[in-house]
Amino acid sequence: MDFALIMLVILVGTGAIWGLDRWWWAESRERKAKALSQAGRTEEAENARREPVYVEYARAFFPVILVVFLIRSFIVEPFRIPSGSMLPSLHIGDFILVNKYSYGIRLPVINSEVLATGHPKRGDVMVFRFPGNPSINFIKRVIGIPGDHILYKDKMLYINGTLMKQSDGRPYFFATAGDGQGEGLRLTEDLDGDHHDIITTDRPDMPLPVIVVPPGRYFVMGDNRDHSNDSRYWGFVPDKNLVGRAFLIWFSWDMVNQNRWFWQRIVWNRIGDSIH
Repeated sequence: MDFALIMLVILVGTGAIWGLDRWWWAESRERKAKALSQAGRTEEAENARREPVYVEYARAFFPVILVVFLIRSFIVEPFRIPSGSMLPSLHIGDFILVNKYSYGIRLPVINSEVLATGHPKRGDVMVFRFPGNPSINFIKRVIGIPGDHILYKDKMLYINGTLMKQSDGRPYFFATAGDGQGEGLRLTEDLDGDHHDIITTDRPDMPLPVIVVPPGRYFVMGDNRDHSNDSRYWGFVPDKNLVGRAFLIWFSWDMVNQNRWFWQRIVWNRIGDSIH
């Protein structure tokens, strides 16, 4: 089940309990307590006046859940990187923050835009709901925006007929938990002015024709080009599936060397890194 939906259900539940108690149950308890007090049953009156435990918890948790829900829904939301598809930019075990208002203010759960604040740009590292299963969040880099002509051939990317230049090639060994392992080539790609590192290997490319990005859709790819399940295989990301732009690594956990002590597995030099 979607975590936002779970939070919404809890929020509505605690809010309903608190509201019912404030406008109805509390008054009913007080009437009962007064009647018992007038009958000389003081101890029973005090017990009748006492707030039930579930109401006490609802009153305590409702404002906290409300604040967390609003922050996660409209400002910033944390995510964990589960695969190596965005190496070398993002590692398995990175915990990231995503700006929720970069691509419009959206209603939680249904993800419907209510206020336009911006659109994805080439080079953005974007979190979105996977078109094949919207309950799963994916993270990839935006390669093509509406109207772009995309060609990926021989490990080279062409946008609107222009080659996105690659430079500074150097060997890169990646060993990830449950993902691709081996040696590749780490390159710096100039994506229409946005410079970021990618990884390529000697794995054959899937043959693709020139792809035209339709209105309201985006073409995305992983930086680990030969180990990424992206738009080359399942198509475009519709605007309604956008979640937000990733901008910060707030924590990082070493998922490869699992035999170390937990404090040794914290990757301190990645904490606080911006995502670009």
